[in-house]
Amino acid sequence: MTGTIDFRISELEAMKRYPETLYYRGSTGLLESRKVSIVGTRRPSAYTKSAVQQLAAALSKRGVTVVSGAAMGVDALAHRGAGAERTIAVLGCGLDHRYPAVNASLIEEIEKRGLVLSQFEPDFRATPWSFVVRNELVVALGEVLIVGEADRGSGTMRSVEYALKMGKSIYVLPHRLGESEGTTDLLKEGAAEAIYDIEEFASRFATGAEKSEEADDFTAFCKGSPTYEEAVKRFGDRVFEAELEGMIAVQDGRIIPL
Repeated sequence: MTGTIDFRISELEAMKRYPETLYYRGSTGLLESRKVSIVGTRRPSAYTKSAVQQLAAALSKRGVTVVSGAAMGVDALAHRGAGAERTIAVLGCGLDHRYPAVNASLIEEIEKRGLVLSQFEPDFRATPWSFVVRNELVVALGEVLIVGEADRGSGTMRSVEYALKMGKSIYVLPHRLGESEGTTDLLKEGAAEAIYDIEEFASRFATGAEKSEEADDFTAFCKGSPTYEEAVKRFGDRVFEAELEGMIAVQDGRIIPL
């Protein structure tokens, strides 16, 4: 069943023009959660595929809703990594069309367990310009914009332009030289910040119960006297902070809880 949203969404005030109508299928309650937008190329590298799914899963675990555009590549990976119940898919077509067809089952699952949005009449078929419209909505909904991978002059970089105009923080995955030159340019220009530690980055969005849960996970992990390398790999800077706070000590390469 297709419905229309009958309340104002504060995040969308940042758009050049607030949508006249928003059609939806799914749970509008996700609009009230903390949201992060993830976008990127339709042809991601193996590294990008893995990193985007890990990042989306880490955010979802902390109660953050992942917003993306249901396209092939990074979009689909972001939705799948977050899980259908913790993601919002924004379509460049009407809700009667699950496009692209390769993601039809994914979109259907999000309709059932998450939220699918569109600014277009239900029977509207996607056009090149409608994806541009879709991109603005994706960016507006998120607290920040994460770009998994993007070439110069790509459609993803149009989304970056929206984020810059809206004054949103932009984060990117670090890539090797010659790869993802669009995001490399953003880093070089100081327009974006790199995500070097997925768990540490996702933890910035944890609040209340999520923070307590993370603290319990870290404490329980340390009780097993893991190696220092294991602890850093899983918890990143949290290990250094705990050592400075006197919560743990490092002896013979292992973590000792105090």
